[in-house]
Amino acid sequence: MLKRFMKNRISEWIKIDKGDFLLRSLAFSYIGILVILPIVAITSESFRGGFSNLWANITLPQALFSLKITFLVAVIMVLINIVTGTATAWVLVRYKFPFKNIMDSLIDLPFAIPTVVTGIMLVILYGPKSLIGSFLGKYGIEIIFDKPGIILALLFVTFPFVVRSVQPVLIEMEQDMEEAAKTLGASPLTIFFRIVLPSLLPSILTGAALSFSRALGEFGSIVIVAGNIPFKTQVASVFIYGEIESYNIQGALGLSVILLLSSFLILIFLNFLQTWSRRYERT
Repeated sequence: MLKRFMKNRISEWIKIDKGDFLLRSLAFSYIGILVILPIVAITSESFRGGFSNLWANITLPQALFSLKITFLVAVIMVLINIVTGTATAWVLVRYKFPFKNIMDSLIDLPFAIPTVVTGIMLVILYGPKSLIGSFLGKYGIEIIFDKPGIILALLFVTFPFVVRSVQPVLIEMEQDMEEAAKTLGASPLTIFFRIVLPSLLPSILTGAALSFSRALGEFGSIVIVAGNIPFKTQVASVFIYGEIESYNIQGALGLSVILLLSSFLILIFLNFLQTWSRRYERT
């Protein structure tokens, strides 16, 4: 009787294990085909000519400039996004006003609009022949085909990241400590920086890191507003596209590896940030 019972249990365990094994195999295979294999392919191909050849492609003056401007505009965009995204999330959570649900839905609109359309919209609004563009042009201020246009495009496509990272934390945050600090005479700025901001900091940094990673690989909107001008507005993604069009695959792979490595480091940072955030919440 006991032997039959154990045999039935073992057979059931084997069936469940086979089902789990099949499901895990399908998941790992899917991830491997879509993520791991392309990364392995681009990494191995970039080092095919040796590290010296890869380094030579990366250190070309035009390539270095495109990397410099890419990281520069991405950092500027992130700093602006941290302030505007946090402020937007604060207003959506803490205030009541007409058409609040509509405004909340509009936050995700940049995810739905094709990035090329974003570039066209910005050209129509801020281009040299537009009302705003021609007015600013009289004072020597260029938006399109210059760095401000790139920053505007990046701000548009990355705007939801900080807002959607901060918003859930604000919704779940209890306001007892804020009310107590207000009762004791603390100013609104003191309450925000001493009580609210420490709780929001992990989510703000998460949104900022996602925005920065997204900005490094943005192409569709930038290729419209930047104009692909070498040593002026040519970012890394546009430079890579130009090298591929010129059949210089090794030249494109050099910057591709840099962007891939940067994204990988950001991923490690996000994992570390999530771990630190959980420990902070426990303490």
